[in-house]
Amino acid sequence: MGKFVIKQTKTGYTFSLKAGNGEVIATGGEVFNTLTSCKNSIESVIKNAQIANFEDQTVEGYAEEKNPKFEMYVDKKGEYRFRLKARNGEQIAASEGYTAKAGCKNGIESVRKNVVDAVIVEPEVVEE
Repeated sequence: MGKFVIKQTKTGYTFSLKAGNGEVIATGGEVFNTLTSCKNSIESVIKNAQIANFEDQTVEGYAEEKNPKFEMYVDKKGEYRFRLKARNGEQIAASEGYTAKAGCKNGIESVRKNVVDAVIVEPEVVEE
């Protein structure tokens, strides 16, 4: 079972999606000002990842898919990555780099699978 881990930073909140084995498989697209907006983004990832199309931007002349979608692409370092875009086209999650295309595809499938029953782990409140 996957879990979304929310982390408080100096400027707000971020999240990552971890697979059952503890590996980070995706991170949120931005730093959120409030915990509520961070949780709303997580809900968007859960909803969109399960119905997202797949667009392979690593092949020449690829077919552009409708949002929501996972876009797989090659970064400047030559690594394969994916980003999840919501229905409105906003990027809501992204992956780390993969050396192999198959690994990137597996990462996408892992996100689809792990969001289904993922728990949300909120940051501990630190008293000052």
